[in-house]
Amino acid sequence: MLAALLHAPKPVEQEPLALREISAPSPRGSQILIRVHACGLCHTDLHTVEGDIPLPKLPIIPGHQIVGVVAGRGPEVGRFRDGDRVGVAWLHGACGACRYCRGEHENLCEKAEFTGLHANGGYAELTLVDENFAYRLPAGFSDLQAAPLLCAGVIGYRALKLTAVRGGERLGLYGFGASAHLVIQIARHRQCQVYVFTRSPEHQHHARALGAAWVGRAEDTPPEKLQAAIIFAPAGRLVLDALRVLDRGGNVTLAGITMTPIPEIDYPSLLYHERTIQSVANATRKDAEELLELATEVPLRADVQVFPLAQANQALLELKHSRIRGSGIITINPPGST
Repeated sequence: MLAALLHAPKPVEQEPLALREISAPSPRGSQILIRVHACGLCHTDLHTVEGDIPLPKLPIIPGHQIVGVVAGRGPEVGRFRDGDRVGVAWLHGACGACRYCRGEHENLCEKAEFTGLHANGGYAELTLVDENFAYRLPAGFSDLQAAPLLCAGVIGYRALKLTAVRGGERLGLYGFGASAHLVIQIARHRQCQVYVFTRSPEHQHHARALGAAWVGRAEDTPPEKLQAAIIFAPAGRLVLDALRVLDRGGNVTLAGITMTPIPEIDYPSLLYHERTIQSVANATRKDAEELLELATEVPLRADVQVFPLAQANQALLELKHSRIRGSGIITINPPGST
């Protein structure tokens, strides 16, 4: 099978992914083999190939917003049949027995494994996953529309849940890429006012087109204080920017897997009056199921930019420099191609 392999991390400008023919995997036990149609781009993929996060396995195939069809099954599979359309997200496995898993926080499991990090991901013609970590996808969503839901959508949804923001309240979004452009649709569906902070003129225009109540840069002061903010960009200084415009009792949620150092916080002026800071660590299968159901209700629509597998390095370079409007998608075996 054809796959984009990472043998050693390096800047994406140096093309760290190598397109190679490798042996196809075989499903065992409760695993399903998926013929990949599309795989969404994520900043975590960029952090992986550039070595910003520890890499437990090399070589590795990145990609964790996978859409495809079941092409093979292990002997213990009972949920899916060959030909079923399925999705795979970031969470690839968890122990199921620890206090986090038992308490509906499997995303915090110390033995959790992640797609494209511990196990080969979706920048390939085929991939494996345990059937219990695969999802049935909404019928009304094409492969290109479904792929961004599986991380950009799910992580954004979990971040939004953690804010506990309610209809009529003001939510700030810092950064306006794949995740934020889906979150704004959910938040507006729930009657929230959304304020978007982004330096990119193109992303500012995109935010206005999606109904943002106010758009500016991080250093700007919006007309009213925020009840909550979500920071998608991996820049620690944004925490101070968000706290500066946060109302009393508000919260700032950090949605990235990594972030540059957060500068010193002046407690009396920025954090006092019960303001809180929290992080999002991955997402649970329950989050994914809820988001996939909500996607039809809203309905969510992703703006997508498509790249063939052979252009995976170029796609990540475009992502790095914020030149993708909405979600970038790698296509591998689009329907009708085989």
